Amino acid sequence: MPRPTFDLLIAGGGLAGGLCALALHQRRPELRVAIVEAGEQLGGNHLWSFFDSDIATRDKALIEPLIVHRWNAYTVAFPEHRRRLAHAYRSIESERLDEVVRAALPVHAIIRASVTELGPTHVTLDTGERIDARAVLDARGGKAEGLDLGWQKFVGELLHIPQGHGLTEPIVMDATVDQSDGYRFVYCLPFDATHLFVEDTYYTDGPELDRERLSGFIADYAAQQGWQIAGRSRQEHGQLPVLMGGDFGHFWPAADPVARAGARGGFFHPLTSYSLPDAVRFASWLADELPLDDLAGATRRRALAHWRRSRFDRLLARMLFRAADPPQRYRILQRFYRLSDALIARFYAGQSTLADRVRILAGKPPVSIWRALRVLKEAK
Repeated sequence: MPRPTFDLLIAGGGLAGGLCALALHQRRPELRVAIVEAGEQLGGNHLWSFFDSDIATRDKALIEPLIVHRWNAYTVAFPEHRRRLAHAYRSIESERLDEVVRAALPVHAIIRASVTELGPTHVTLDTGERIDARAVLDARGGKAEGLDLGWQKFVGELLHIPQGHGLTEPIVMDATVDQSDGYRFVYCLPFDATHLFVEDTYYTDGPELDRERLSGFIADYAAQQGWQIAGRSRQEHGQLPVLMGGDFGHFWPAADPVARAGARGGFFHPLTSYSLPDAVRFASWLADELPLDDLAGATRRRALAHWRRSRFDRLLARMLFRAADPPQRYRILQRFYRLSDALIARFYAGQSTLADRVRILAGKPPVSIWRALRVLKEAK
């Protein structure tokens, strides 16, 4: 058997893979870690945002070098409710992730290639080259086998508004826009006085994305606010899974010998599709525990524990999609944002308590009671 070239080989240089490499560099610098990524830039073309309270104090040193934009509060708006929350909010750009990871790893440890085949201790590249490692971690993005999914679809653009846009804090959800096709909101991040990142987002049943249509909605929204767009840059788009249920054993068979991370392993929030808090927790756990001799088993057990903890969030996702008609889905989020600041923060961090769950479901639901009861009876 050939001698392993690396201790850990990470297939996929996105957010999850990049954070794992950084955590190991910080806490286990003696390890030989490499990333295989098909794209020119690690992280692709993405903007990841999160609440400061999503990250444990001991893990902030991992994420701090990646932060590009910071705010101390944010706003949400619905047809019958508007609220400002004093929760610190942060954003990471993929360009910064690429820069920081490249500075941490040796040049030879970032391999630009596609993976055509992989096993627990090797990967085969599209060049035909085989690279051996003590362990392999598959972080190449999501898989849908065995999962019951809805979709969060979006197009985002960075707008140049020379006259100024007037925002000093993010609007995380503006759901005062048209709701006829399902839950829709506009997301605004003020990068500076004249540059504003605006994203149009839908929760819909299917993954099809009409990028031109959503780009047109962004232009319409800007016009309604009185913003005169002089230019656009940094366009991103995507379709994120909203997890309503499924069969974990089908999604990740016990006999699968390859370890997984990120969305590949189901490490994301079922309702919001947020992956960054789970990616940070996973990277921190990996560096602390370092289960390289049973990486597939250890990561699957962690994923199964996450699946079980997330049952309530999958219930809420089903409630959004199946207990409300598309034009009325916003009412569920509107009601949620009337709850306490602390409950909202714990929910986004994936740390809801039993009391939080009772509070979220208590009272008259903002949807059909009979449809809500049917959803509650489903065990997924």
